[in-house]
Amino acid sequence: MTDTRIVPIVMPKWGLSMKEGKVTGWLLEDGSKINPGDAILEVETDKIAGAVEAHEAGVLRRRVGQPDTIYPVKTLLGVIADPSVPDSEIDDFVSAYVVPAAEEGEEEEGSKYEFVETAAGNIRYAKRGTGGDNVILIHGFGGDVDNWLFNIDALGEKATVYALDLPGHGQSSKKLDKPGLGAMTAALASFMDKLGIDNAHLVGHSMGGAIAMQMAAEHPDKVKSLTLICSAGLGSEIGSYVDGYVAAQGRKDLKPVLEQLFADKSLVSRQLVDDVLKYKRLDGVEGVLKSLATALFAGGKQQDAPAAKLAGKLPPTLVIWGKEDQIIPAAHAANLPGANVHVLEGAGHMVFMEKASDVNNLIKSHIAGA
Repeated sequence: MTDTRIVPIVMPKWGLSMKEGKVTGWLLEDGSKINPGDAILEVETDKIAGAVEAHEAGVLRRRVGQPDTIYPVKTLLGVIADPSVPDSEIDDFVSAYVVPAAEEGEEEEGSKYEFVETAAGNIRYAKRGTGGDNVILIHGFGGDVDNWLFNIDALGEKATVYALDLPGHGQSSKKLDKPGLGAMTAALASFMDKLGIDNAHLVGHSMGGAIAMQMAAEHPDKVKSLTLICSAGLGSEIGSYVDGYVAAQGRKDLKPVLEQLFADKSLVSRQLVDDVLKYKRLDGVEGVLKSLATALFAGGKQQDAPAAKLAGKLPPTLVIWGKEDQIIPAAHAANLPGANVHVLEGAGHMVFMEKASDVNNLIKSHIAGA
């Protein structure tokens, strides 16, 4: 029988392909009191670094994972327990801990992504969870499914969650007729139709937020609620990121562009830069990105205002922003009357990565009440 008084801290699985991570340092000492959401230690993967946060309250009784050491996913890194639990029982728990085997039905490497043929071409997507409402995660300009590596599993605990590569992005088709907000919205509608998703809660980041709003305007029956994260479509201002992203041809050019995404620039790892460069060099990507940038952000201004189309018919809407966003001003968060707005300190444009626990909890609460 599992001892519920003792809570293991394990190497998390951030993303669909993560197999291991490196402990870069502990943020708390043994004996520290912990509340849900507290950052306990920092972990680095081959894609990004982040903090492991507590899901339970208690006291940090034992730090097992050693700094600068790589551990497989689900390896025991530490122990949270009530002060009343004897040290001997903590010792026994650590000694007896075995890394859990893969759950029945858990996907093998290589089958974690699926593809569906749509009116916009072949679309790659990931699916997590079963039952509950449908949730669709829509990334921003130049993004892909893996942008949601800190969110998809958490949101899939009580919902069926889909994250897709938009046309021209990730491993989806690189052909996009008439690039623009209308074409992206049509692609999302076709994706939902092909998978038999009658309606869903749409969670859109940046450009993905504008697509979500456009979908709510054109197909209100398909949208149960909106979550807009540092969303485009709420004002005309936009920084230099899009132009810099399109123009960058090498690591030296691209790294400072990607650093604009985060309040903490150290999150931009060498692997992240290399992964983006690899994507940008795929056949067809450069043309799609240039066409999209021209259609959506010509002259350094946002060209579409889908929020205006929702006046008087806004579905339940949550707006989340990183206060230190360098791409789209956080002031735009106030430009959608009737929305529930949260601006989070210490985060930038990728607030859903930098403040993953806070963002996940906000989305879960929003969906539950929609």
